[in-house]
Amino acid sequence: MGQLVAIVGRPNVGKSTLFNRLTESRQAIVDPTAGTTRDRQYGKVDWNGREFSIVDTGGWVVNSEDVFESEINKQVELAIEQADEILFVVDAMNGVTDLDDHVAEILRKSKKPVVLVANKVDSNEWQYNVPEFYKLGLGEPYPVSAVSGFGTGDLLDEVVKELPEKDDDEEQLEDIPKFAIVGRPNAGKSSLINAFIGEDRHIVTDVAGTTRDSIYTRYNKFGFDFYLVDTAGIRKKNKVTEDIEYYSVIRSIRAIEASDVCILMIDATRGIESQDANIFSLIQKNKKGLVVVVNKWDLVEEKSQIAIKTFETAIRNRFAPFVDFPIIFASALTKQRIFKVLETAIDVYKNRKRIIPTSEVNRVMLEDIAAYPPPANKGKYVKIKYVTMLKGAQVPTFIFFCNLPQWVKEPYRRYLENKIREHWDFSGTPINIYMREK
Repeated sequence: MGQLVAIVGRPNVGKSTLFNRLTESRQAIVDPTAGTTRDRQYGKVDWNGREFSIVDTGGWVVNSEDVFESEINKQVELAIEQADEILFVVDAMNGVTDLDDHVAEILRKSKKPVVLVANKVDSNEWQYNVPEFYKLGLGEPYPVSAVSGFGTGDLLDEVVKELPEKDDDEEQLEDIPKFAIVGRPNAGKSSLINAFIGEDRHIVTDVAGTTRDSIYTRYNKFGFDFYLVDTAGIRKKNKVTEDIEYYSVIRSIRAIEASDVCILMIDATRGIESQDANIFSLIQKNKKGLVVVVNKWDLVEEKSQIAIKTFETAIRNRFAPFVDFPIIFASALTKQRIFKVLETAIDVYKNRKRIIPTSEVNRVMLEDIAAYPPPANKGKYVKIKYVTMLKGAQVPTFIFFCNLPQWVKEPYRRYLENKIREHWDFSGTPINIYMREK
């Protein structure tokens, strides 16, 4: 399971720029206006073969006129509580401020591993300001420039070194499906969990997961056998208010990373909202299986096939380009179709584990490639000669061997993926397609 690093600090120290640098993306909005980052940004970092998750937070603010001040502060506190490690970003140009002292005090109390990042060392002269940050009492400050990338290699070395070692408990779990129920607040996640495990005729065993927040609940009844991935966030709601959108995201990160298949709950009475799309993107980034459950269907007045088709189309359009996933209309309260949810989740898990023999893959796919070959580039033709499916991969992975792999562009990869899904059932699971030179 992945590990979570949170970036914190006062406004305008370059947290979002550092996030973009470490994730090699441009996800986070960068602007000199204080308080620009209010919603959460989540990404993956891979450094020397070690992968971890990283979350960008809003700038810590006290006594300001910003109406979002209290919400930003709550989100920072929650990130500190949930993270395995903290990156505390300060501004080398401005030195230590009262707000830096305020954040440092909170971090010292958290007892979490903290890496102090002195950002904006954009020239050699600013390095002389870095030793000033020793007074924060958080160890050695690492000088970096998030804009140019200076020092980020040494910083990542330290981040990886400070991350807690992974527990072997997850490896010791039986090889059975692990399902996570995720979604925004009030979508019915707790009701569905209660519908699954709230009866007397069940056998459940709680197994501590790889982090302090993950719990695997063994579910074994009615012919089903799987682990329900739970987090402390689902059970302990006293520390944050339910209406904070970030709450559902930060809570979902660990559950998603610990699972094989995610059951994404959508409230039928409210439709698809931005938070649903955010959590869907977390599932996609982590390459997990997906089952979408439209909950509270018993409260919807219009239940015709036209209404169902309209809702399904709206969901797939919002989540495009990945549209090959099952959608179930259910009610956790009345237990309508909840066993269909489990059956479908099991099917998606089996799809993730499906292996197609190499001879069959070649026979089918080479015909499709011959019917519609890759487009020529500068008078040269891409010739795909052999296809195989990688065994032992976390998600279905197909490798296409050809003479010019660098010229196979995304539209043709989508064509290949569509053909694969057309011939074999990979509903609910992402597919990896790689081009290799033969």
